[in-house]
Amino acid sequence: MWTEQQIIEIRAALLRWYDRQGRTLPWRVRPEDRANGVIADPYAVWLSEIMLQQTTIPHGTPYWYKFLDLYPSVEALAAAPLDDVLTHWAGLGYYARARNLHKCAITVATERGGEFPRTKTELLTLPGIGDYTASTIAAICFDQPTNIVDGNVERVISRMHRVEEPLPKAKAFIKSLAAVIADSDRPGDYGQAVMDLGATVCTPRSPLCDSCPWSDWCEALEAGDQTAYPKKAPKKKQPIRFGGAYVMMRDGAVWLRRRPSEGLLGGMMEVPTSEWADVMPSVVPPVEADWSRSPAPVKHVFTHFELRLDVYRTEIDGDPDGEGRWVACEALSTVALPSLFKKVLRAVGI
Repeated sequence: MWTEQQIIEIRAALLRWYDRQGRTLPWRVRPEDRANGVIADPYAVWLSEIMLQQTTIPHGTPYWYKFLDLYPSVEALAAAPLDDVLTHWAGLGYYARARNLHKCAITVATERGGEFPRTKTELLTLPGIGDYTASTIAAICFDQPTNIVDGNVERVISRMHRVEEPLPKAKAFIKSLAAVIADSDRPGDYGQAVMDLGATVCTPRSPLCDSCPWSDWCEALEAGDQTAYPKKAPKKKQPIRFGGAYVMMRDGAVWLRRRPSEGLLGGMMEVPTSEWADVMPSVVPPVEADWSRSPAPVKHVFTHFELRLDVYRTEIDGDPDGEGRWVACEALSTVALPSLFKKVLRAVGI
């Protein structure tokens, strides 16, 4: 373990690097601006953190701009219908995050006067905010000492210490190692610096060790096995589930229904489907009609399983049983339709 003097040197080296080469991001306050009294906007930072949890910065940034344009404040987001929020979220995936985003906005707007809590402990009480997000907002926006650890930071720390225990079991240990060097004097800049280090220098396959401010303290670099870390447990084979999707058309419109608010793709719109099972369930279309089947199933990968849907299409005259509504094909972009069901509709030429 490092001495106190080494820890001071490690922090200083990273912050010098960040001051010169840290990324400029639209929601970020750079050190030179922070020194002049500019304060990070908690709403903008929170929005970016929720959006970027499961996607890249290039993919997520246009959504961030769109949400700020549509909902320039947490009060505006809270006042928006959930269906509109889900519609604009489509393409970011993991729709539970969008539901929690809306729920959190309502909580902040109605119970806290539009002000985000300043401490990690209080932030953790808000819907959809976990340890990482609470640590990030508290440090970046309110200068609270926290230990920010995302996937990039895990990679950096695991290489510096050559952590042999594989992820995800090693998460708690890696976090404890990261806490030792987390900077309490410039917590916001430090947290962003160490994330930038992992994102731009200590990359998964081809780390730029010659450019790394921590190269003098990296055990993996000394051993020459940087890319062997972090260790990861073998991936389990992803199960496959099967089902049927039924596209009903009438006068240029498609019948859509809303999924249950809880669970996978909760609150989103869908075409009717069968159950999703480990073996193909019996084909029981929602109405008696002349159905045509697409040549190949639609495949879609979720976090824990792959789904394969046989897609059927028909034209009908009346309304099918159950709740739902007709949506004109040219208006499909205005409803909260997840990527899976966009694939289903494309499979039948819509």
